[in-house]
Amino acid sequence: MKKIIQTDKAPLPIGPYNQAILVGNTLYTSGQIALNPETMELVLDDIETETKQVMENMKAVLVAADMTFENVVKTSIFIINMGDFARINSVYGSYFSEDTAPARETVQVACLPKNVNIEISMIAIK
Repeated sequence: MKKIIQTDKAPLPIGPYNQAILVGNTLYTSGQIALNPETMELVLDDIETETKQVMENMKAVLVAADMTFENVVKTSIFIINMGDFARINSVYGSYFSEDTAPARETVQVACLPKNVNIEISMIAIK
């Protein structure tokens, strides 16, 4: 049976989806972009700030499911410019311990919702 996870500490969905779904001990998150959950305004100052907002949004979703980044087993990162990879990776990496970091793919795409530069989704297990 699936349980819908929702928190006002992360941006509310802007379409027909939920922030995350918990099935048994496995959490499947929707992609997060750099929307400030309080104002629903995009945070696009630079790629580091944008990535930090995405990770903070994801952190809020994990907390709502009684999890942390330690529970994350897989991430998917979608970016507009592979040239930003090192700067994104620096911020992203600060949320994980290197020895327990999740599996991951990073894919350059042509366009993302609201013309943001990065979107991240995760799978976590309790």
